[in-house]
Amino acid sequence: MGQLILLRHGETEWSASGRHTGRTDIPLTARGEAAAAALAPAMAKRDIRAVFTSPASRAELAGLRDAKIEPDLWEWDYGGYEGRTTAEIQKGRPGWYLWDDGVIPGDAAHPGETIEQVGARADAVLARAEPLLADGDVALVAHGHILRVLTARYLRLDPDGGRLFRLDTGTFSTLGTEHDRPVITSWNVPPSGG
Repeated sequence: MGQLILLRHGETEWSASGRHTGRTDIPLTARGEAAAAALAPAMAKRDIRAVFTSPASRAELAGLRDAKIEPDLWEWDYGGYEGRTTAEIQKGRPGWYLWDDGVIPGDAAHPGETIEQVGARADAVLARAEPLLADGDVALVAHGHILRVLTARYLRLDPDGGRLFRLDTGTFSTLGTEHDRPVITSWNVPPSGG
């Protein structure tokens, strides 16, 4: 039985400054590109049978071939909070916390999503990926919040359980089983940790 390999894309200017980056396609910084390339040797050691990636160009990862674009791996649609930092949002909404308070509607390109909608997308990805694990590992290349929600759903938690799993840029994590039950087998591993 293979493992799910979760790869969070490298740093962008917006992720470095803490801006919520949902559907805006921001390129990787030079540091982000280096982190993505540095993950390639760790991935080369794996028996990866399938690779699914977010449609965002920042989710491209050096060394992974034959990736299939998976629209459900887009990051959480932050609606009217797209491009804003938590501190900026909290000026108008003191105490705002994404996992509890959600987002406000934005423009046509950023209508916003509820945590339940993000959870449904994560469930759809898992439904497509899990049958492939019988033949080896499946890599999912995406973004921080969607991968955190996906982890919660894999562990049979509610989508907001993703708040429990900090996930840095340019890292990988693995999900597997123990005694036929879903578990985290590694988490937030930097490229040098592979």
